[in-house]
Amino acid sequence: MNHKDSADETPPMGEAALSTIAMPGDANPTGDIFGGWLLSQMDLAGSIPATERAKGRVATIAIEAMKFHRAVLVGDRVRCYAEVQRVGRTSMNVRIETWVSRLGVAGMLKVTEGVFTYVAIDGNRHPRPVDL
Repeated sequence: MNHKDSADETPPMGEAALSTIAMPGDANPTGDIFGGWLLSQMDLAGSIPATERAKGRVATIAIEAMKFHRAVLVGDRVRCYAEVQRVGRTSMNVRIETWVSRLGVAGMLKVTEGVFTYVAIDGNRHPRPVDL
């Protein structure tokens, strides 16, 4: 993990889909936020454009190319940016980047990025075409 304390110059990719604050209950004893908490925030963020694109329910079926760049700390403002990258018959890939604003650091820091795959599902939780 890279712990440099300077902001990234490349702007976030995609649309701002989620914003929250990392809280003490989401951290390990040393104050770093659990990776599982961060993954769940990313999954929520990615489901927003996936649901909009599918015009209905979606389910997460895979996480690919996940990379953690920096630790997320208690008090960081966490923002997830998401964009649909590829659409298949029943599934789609959504690229998600997570950035934080941190006290004492100007600008934002990219902390994670990954590609999540969602499948469009019907009322019986069976795959259905994305484009009805």
